[in-house]
Amino acid sequence: MAEEIVVRQVRSKREHNQFIGFPYILYKRILKNPYWAGPLRIDEKTLLNRKKFPFYKHARMQEFLAWRGNEVVGRIAGIIDSQYHKYREENIAYFGFFECINDHEAAGALFDAALGWARDEGMKRSIGPISPTTNHILGVLQNDFTGVPMIQVPYNPEYYPALYDSCGFGKEKDHLAFIVRRGKLELSDKIKRVAELVRKKQRIEITTPDMRRFGDLVMEVKELYNQTWSNNSDFVPWTDEEFDFMAKDLKLVIVPDLTFIARIDGKIVGVSITLYNINEILAKMNGRLFPTGILKLLFGLKKIKNVRLAILGVHPSCRNMGIDAAFVMETYARGVKLGYQTCEMSLILEDNVPLVNMLNKWGAPVYRTYRVYCKNLSA
Repeated sequence: MAEEIVVRQVRSKREHNQFIGFPYILYKRILKNPYWAGPLRIDEKTLLNRKKFPFYKHARMQEFLAWRGNEVVGRIAGIIDSQYHKYREENIAYFGFFECINDHEAAGALFDAALGWARDEGMKRSIGPISPTTNHILGVLQNDFTGVPMIQVPYNPEYYPALYDSCGFGKEKDHLAFIVRRGKLELSDKIKRVAELVRKKQRIEITTPDMRRFGDLVMEVKELYNQTWSNNSDFVPWTDEEFDFMAKDLKLVIVPDLTFIARIDGKIVGVSITLYNINEILAKMNGRLFPTGILKLLFGLKKIKNVRLAILGVHPSCRNMGIDAAFVMETYARGVKLGYQTCEMSLILEDNVPLVNMLNKWGAPVYRTYRVYCKNLSA
């Protein structure tokens, strides 16, 4: 008879390290999954560090580990973000960092622990997985579990959706990933004309960034961000400190030649940012920089053939000017010229109708769906 599942709050430094280390054990040792690209452990430690990661200045989190005997079989965290409550005016908690063996009892015990903690803190509903914010890793992959995932999108075993279903979760929102393969984007004459008109308009200037002045670019994009993304259904404003922290990380993986800034009369009105899929390298590193990980990263970027268009936004006052079309056109045309094979555009909310419709018309298919789940917290 299998031993009983026991879930305990993470308290000690040893348990904290076990929380960080469990995914590497699950995917590499237990599941022997060849596609999972484990994040750098040093980055995971920073993400969970209450003193280093600025998110925790307005949020609190409690981690849990599930045990069967002396073996860790799962993990989860309950998260309460006061910034979300201030902006959304709802008593909603996140749950995140969920990883578990294929065991409904273990999954149920983990969900009960995290959601129970949130309920005891006065929350009425919980959504997730969100790890740890809506601006980071969120959602559960629903389909197409083969191939190394793109940078900063979730990846999970095929059995995860069934675990959520069996534990009584409902759908909160789906996020979509569209794929563009070299030579496969269907650009009609109308689309090309729209993009050309945008480029020829004297008031609209589309340029690539000068990475030597990256700090100036961050200041401009920061101002644009909260105005441009505020209507998204899962939007929560970044603090200045969070935005600066994120920008510092992104600088290392931005593809400058496939990143574009749109300006009208010198003022920024749109941004499109494409990232190297460094997961192609991370999948071979098991989360470790040493002894050879740094070299793999430094020399591996030149070999990467797949990219992710991760951020695309146009100021609401300029959304009928074809700037988004010009961004995608430029990304595709230059990407082909530079030898990239595929570009994923994600994570796009299913209710972002204009962007979804545009990509559908262009022949860029949805190939992966990522679901955020929800559950009411009854007393």
